[in-house]
Amino acid sequence: MAMSPKLEFRQSQSLVMTPQLMQAIKLLQLSNMELVAYVEAELERNPLLERITEGDTSGSDPQPEVRETRGEEMARGGLDGEPPPASDWTGNDNEQSRAAMETRLDTDLGNVFPDDVPADRGVTGGGSTASSPSMGEWSGGGERGEDYNPEAFLTAETTLADHLEAQLSVAVSDPARRLIGINVIGLIDETGYFTGDLDLLAGQFGVPRAEVEAVLKLIQTFEPSGVGARNLAECLAIQLRERDRFDPAMQALVANLELLARHDRNALKRVCGVDNEDLADMIGEIRRLDPKPGLAFGSGVVHPLVPDVYVRPGTDGTWLVELNSETLPRVLVNQSYHATVVKHAKSQEEKSFLADCLQSASWLTRSLDQRARTILKVASEIVRQQDAFLLHGVRFLRPLNLRTVADAIGMHESTVSRVTSNKYISTPRGVVEMKFFFSSAISASGGGEAHSAESVRHRIKMLIEAEAPEDVLSDDTLVQKLKDDGIDIARRTVAKYREGMNIPSSVQRRREKMAMRSEAS
Repeated sequence: MAMSPKLEFRQSQSLVMTPQLMQAIKLLQLSNMELVAYVEAELERNPLLERITEGDTSGSDPQPEVRETRGEEMARGGLDGEPPPASDWTGNDNEQSRAAMETRLDTDLGNVFPDDVPADRGVTGGGSTASSPSMGEWSGGGERGEDYNPEAFLTAETTLADHLEAQLSVAVSDPARRLIGINVIGLIDETGYFTGDLDLLAGQFGVPRAEVEAVLKLIQTFEPSGVGARNLAECLAIQLRERDRFDPAMQALVANLELLARHDRNALKRVCGVDNEDLADMIGEIRRLDPKPGLAFGSGVVHPLVPDVYVRPGTDGTWLVELNSETLPRVLVNQSYHATVVKHAKSQEEKSFLADCLQSASWLTRSLDQRARTILKVASEIVRQQDAFLLHGVRFLRPLNLRTVADAIGMHESTVSRVTSNKYISTPRGVVEMKFFFSSAISASGGGEAHSAESVRHRIKMLIEAEAPEDVLSDDTLVQKLKDDGIDIARRTVAKYREGMNIPSSVQRRREKMAMRSEAS
């Protein structure tokens, strides 16, 4: 068979991820703090993007709400109505700009930002309807336009590393030992424990291991007491030595902390060679120590938990679901500035730069709008599915998976997964992560409605907390009690849930309860 070159036409389909589409997907899974940081970077980079201040009327529209009812009359989605016109996100009514953008990207914008819901899907509960909000309603919030405050940078919280390095500079004058000490301090975590490898450090500096260990021992004498320890026993021993309480009996107690954790007092008395009274004094001394001395110092900025969505009961028995406008960056495309500078652009490079900035700014505002809509749709469906939890508590949390929500709102499971990542909902039951509402199903013993894994965990926790010291519930007893409540569950599953909640075994719980009773008496 002869081989020869030839031309062939072949038709195929493929999905091309444009940078703009990748940006829209990325924004969807960002938390509110990450989103603010991303938009701030875009504001610095793009001269056509502008932050909306509180005095700007373009972003002062009231925050829209979505009303949902309970039971069969719950809302099917979150939003309804026609999508916003092009002027809402491009800043003018010029259709040529949209056509030019579609030509440049080689795609139809409707393929990336489709209509939110079909025309026949809408809010059916309570006779209320929700219209599609404008860009100003969704792209608003967050920035308040405060003046620059230099006093915020004048003081800073002292970290553990700063505190230790200040002591090192006074205690060590040799530059080589000081360099080793700085590296040792860099390997101490926020709780105050040394997490590095002494042999690795010794090889890095070309010194004997004993030299590095001597520097570590020196750092262990610094404040706070117990810092630089390699484990809990060493941390407690350092603090006891400074209090002159590290006698042979206390050494034996520190060396057998696992017996103390199990409340096995008989074994501790044998190991330490003391009676009940002395052992109680020793345990009291241990409890007065600090197992994590480094936590007394700041390790960084602690950010408060800010919900992305608020859920509150309405006056007519419905649930009101609304976005937190404080977490939505307020930006717009400055079309007037673009029109001014484009007239003075002389080179093709300048014109191309301005066109790219306009395209990027327009796409960002559109992506922010779509992100807000998608979050609201997913949150509204979660509220519809978990209405019983909002009314009665965690025991009534229903089994729920991503596919159920995705099918209900007409989206893909991956989109729902991105939306629920790092997003929080403020409910009458507290602020919870969206992922909390998704729980696997535990079948019912009588063939009834399945129970969520989270509600079963809560039931196990309640049973254990209510047990008496003389009647501690074993895992088999818990299985039987759960079956009496209509929950069909295996013993290994109960043990897994119990261990996941850091609840000890029945034997250890009995020891703890009896020890607390004896101490109280």
